[in-house]
Amino acid sequence: MLFNSLAYLLFLATVLLLCLALPRRWHWPVLLAASYAFYMSWNPAYVLLLVFSTLTDYAVARGLATQREPASRRLLLGASLVVNLGLLFTFRYWRFFRETAQLAAGALGLHWQLPDSHLLLPVGISFYTFQTLGYSIDVWRGELPPERHLGRFALYVSFFPQLVAGPIERARRLLPQLADPPRMHWALAAEGGERILWGLFKKTVIADRLGLYVDAVYGNLARHDPASHLLATWLFALQIYCDFSAYSDIAIGSARLLGYRLEENFRRPYFSEGMVAFWRRWHISLSTWLRDYLYIPLGGSRRGEPRTLLNLGITMLLGGLWHGANWTFVIWGAYHGALLALAHLWRRARIPALPGRWLRVALTFQLVSVGWVFFRAPDLGGALRVLAGWAGARGAWGPPFVDPNTLAHAALGLALLLLVELVQERSRGETAWILGRPAWARWAASYGLVLAIVLFGVEQGAQFIYFQF
Repeated sequence: MLFNSLAYLLFLATVLLLCLALPRRWHWPVLLAASYAFYMSWNPAYVLLLVFSTLTDYAVARGLATQREPASRRLLLGASLVVNLGLLFTFRYWRFFRETAQLAAGALGLHWQLPDSHLLLPVGISFYTFQTLGYSIDVWRGELPPERHLGRFALYVSFFPQLVAGPIERARRLLPQLADPPRMHWALAAEGGERILWGLFKKTVIADRLGLYVDAVYGNLARHDPASHLLATWLFALQIYCDFSAYSDIAIGSARLLGYRLEENFRRPYFSEGMVAFWRRWHISLSTWLRDYLYIPLGGSRRGEPRTLLNLGITMLLGGLWHGANWTFVIWGAYHGALLALAHLWRRARIPALPGRWLRVALTFQLVSVGWVFFRAPDLGGALRVLAGWAGARGAWGPPFVDPNTLAHAALGLALLLLVELVQERSRGETAWILGRPAWARWAASYGLVLAIVLFGVEQGAQFIYFQF
């Protein structure tokens, strides 16, 4: 059930009407049933994995509340780690591990076969396993009391707006809202509806339109020259931002329709003036998760310069691997780790920043775009072909391939996106600039978005990019 589908809008309307008709104390069973129905619409059998992860971390947290012996507490936490990371390894990384191990064995002259796995990747598994694992770690640290109500905890894990692709919600933020359901009122509903429309606009009018061009170039790299590769890479940078932030907008908007508030996942990342700022604005729920549960436990920046650089590299390397079981994602993570390490050394050496804010923004965008080559290329060979072309080692530069029919509508959408984000950046707000407008202006903007989606949106839009993660 895709967010950008009529089926989802009807599903959301049904859930909303049920919550409006029932007392607040009955909201959690309605939302839990809706969340499981939503997840089972992808593959009913894989709901068992969701249930298994939920029961494991519920039991671990309850056990941590009764145990005072450090060894027993570590054993309980270890059970959560084994189950959640074991699920990820089995369903996401086994085939990558198998192929890599067999290549290494072949290089050593050994010939042996590991059993193959033909399991399908469950949607959302990387998100909900990190969410439940973070909850268990918080309880183990003593930063959070365990949730005693199994139903509410199951809803925390499976809450349908953010189940498939985040944001990765912290228990301390969402569980209190589930324990005391907020009152649903018109202001929140209007804010949620506007956020959903904005997300649908970014997805159908911009991201899916740009995807037609990007797919044409990256689907046949040999046919296109380096200039076309560069343009397609820039457009992919915009596509993936609009696609993923659109999902977050629809998730946040859906939750607000129901009275709940989810974490913001993006804050205009392409206005960043450096790589550290970029990762504070891009996929915020994942970057802060990696910081709090990986980088800081490894020692963060507290154990000297070499260890800080190593910790940055490990964190981003694993962050890249989280995105996909492929060497292109590993290299993408290592590339960002190297950029963050260089930024750290630059700052420690007290080298002055480049003059001019927009020069720094443009440089950051280009550095990020180079990394997106590994993210989008079909394989490592394709990524190297693109980079070699930019270095002048493969093919001549010429006018880039441009399909005006594909890009014209997306260009109008991008212009509106840029205008909106410039206003947001100046106001330092997320949606305050919308909420502060007169009612007639908000209604006009909503009708305009609906009209743009109907007239210019891609029919039968593509699946969200981050569904594969």
